[in-house]
Amino acid sequence: MRKAVRTGAVITAGLVTAAALTGCSGDGKKSDPDGSSGAAKSSQAPGDSDSNSGADAAALEGGWAGKTDGKAVVLSVASGKAVLVTEQRACTGTVKDMGKVMLVLKCADGDTDRTTGSIESNDGKTVVVSWDGGTKDTLAKTEPGAIPSGLPDLPAS
Repeated sequence: MRKAVRTGAVITAGLVTAAALTGCSGDGKKSDPDGSSGAAKSSQAPGDSDSNSGADAAALEGGWAGKTDGKAVVLSVASGKAVLVTEQRACTGTVKDMGKVMLVLKCADGDTDRTTGSIESNDGKTVVVSWDGGTKDTLAKTEPGAIPSGLPDLPAS
């Protein structure tokens, strides 16, 4: 029972954080005076204006959800910041361009399975993240403001 309460608390805290990141930022795009997206601009290397990797980082903005090994995984990205919530933990960090779009996270419990992940593909509907810990998540885009389906129920008190 105690583990179920902790798991529910982690999921709830992560979803609230994810909702705050994506829900309070409008459409997730900040416009600079030159009309470019702030998220895309921040992920490009200096002097690398021809690179399309900034567009790839901007395409990661929003909410993503799925299941890996039968367990719920939720990723939320807004303004270059990322929150990942699984049934066991919550991790926060940033989206970085390291020659490839990467997620660099730190988990609250110190776990390192999902701390550095590379975006293998992103077609705007599905994103595939390969984590250095060996896990691969395939996540589907969620509607803005919607809570992803398939999450575990919170325990009754």
